[in-house]
Amino acid sequence: MHDVRASSSMSSSDVKREALALGFDLCGIAPAAGFPELRFLDEWLARGYAGEMHYMQRSAGRRADVRNVMPAARSVIVLGTLYNTDRPYSTTLPDAGHAAIARYAWGDDYHAVIERRLDSLVTRLGGIAGDGFEARAYVDTGPVQERVYAQHAGLGWIGKNTCVINPVLGSWMFLSVVVTNRPLDPDAAALDQCGSCALCLEACPTGALRAPHVLDSTRCLSYLTIEVKGSIASALREAVGAHAYGCDICQDVCPWNSMPTTGVSTDPSWQARAGLAAPRLLDLWRATDDGLRALLKGSAMKRAGVKRLRRNLAVAIGNSGDPDAASALVSSAEPTARDPLVEEHVAWAVEKLGGASHHD
Repeated sequence: MHDVRASSSMSSSDVKREALALGFDLCGIAPAAGFPELRFLDEWLARGYAGEMHYMQRSAGRRADVRNVMPAARSVIVLGTLYNTDRPYSTTLPDAGHAAIARYAWGDDYHAVIERRLDSLVTRLGGIAGDGFEARAYVDTGPVQERVYAQHAGLGWIGKNTCVINPVLGSWMFLSVVVTNRPLDPDAAALDQCGSCALCLEACPTGALRAPHVLDSTRCLSYLTIEVKGSIASALREAVGAHAYGCDICQDVCPWNSMPTTGVSTDPSWQARAGLAAPRLLDLWRATDDGLRALLKGSAMKRAGVKRLRRNLAVAIGNSGDPDAASALVSSAEPTARDPLVEEHVAWAVEKLGGASHHD
């Protein structure tokens, strides 16, 4: 969160010019209003779809309206940052022995990168806006329903897979916002263009998309591999497939992400780091704990940590169909590999591979 008080006036065109100059790919403005879509959050929480993400419940009141975050709010500046890179999607892995890692996590941690850009944007806008300017900036971690404001700022519509889809660039975007007390000319809201397409709902291996626009997080592979701190439910482990961190299936199959105009970023921040672009599952498993920590440093993947990453790897290796992998699973002497949580998933994987779950 950033509060800035700065001598002149600021227009919507000023905001967009500065945003694009700082590397944001899209910028739109929505009024700080109580849009109908904001109210679905309470129903979603009541259905239990947030799972272990208790912070969603705690912050529900503030998330209901951006003016609960900043009472003086008049406008919400919504920014889109394209992170799609010129590499194949996770659904086109070389074979089952490779790890599927969510595209957004291949490069640097977006929180740190975008927060620096937001800091610069707020500082520049403060210099233009003058005295009395107030702003609060958030990238993903604030109590703001960014997607709703993105739709009303014209960045794109909320697709059936619950991602914001831009009709030109697609959906591989990080969203961030600057809430301000300045009244700015708003953009026209985006119109839903999913039509009758249901590819994302049909492709989800766990049925996490219960209905168009309705995601049950407790069945989502991103939630299971990142947010869940304990065991992955046995009934869902096979559906995890090769996913070691996150899931992109519902974006991979979206036709809007395979258009000739679909955006591709050359920003160095989002290019795949060595070791994170479709690495082999066994290479990751055989890495030392310190080696994995070094790999995750400065990456969004550090959210899961080494222990949960090993848990995910064990499940993915169990799904690989490689019976020779069982010995690698039980032979690791690394501390996290011997953690009871990881051992539980190793035992499941070894049994699935047809090996023995004993330690030598």
